[in-house]
Amino acid sequence: MSDYQHEVEELERRSATAARLFDIRGIIGGLFAVYGVIVTIAGITASDADLRKAQGININLWTGVGMLVLGAAFLLWLRLSPTPAPAQGADDGN
Repeated sequence: MSDYQHEVEELERRSATAARLFDIRGIIGGLFAVYGVIVTIAGITASDADLRKAQGININLWTGVGMLVLGAAFLLWLRLSPTPAPAQGADDGN
């Protein structure tokens, strides 16, 4: 094989890796998980005055738990259905 062929194969491999790395499901799931942890901690440490403002409902706790569940769902979806590798030799439409 020529050097050109090796370079093309290496670029295709890197492209597939980058596509998997920046899958939007992972980004959204990670952000929801991080913010869910923050909001859940805010809910756990809520004062009585905060609870009175929300008519006795610990809205930060419930919202944080919901965000954690949604983030976990996105990350599970990504894990169970990963991005497929691009087809070898596929025509790009040009």
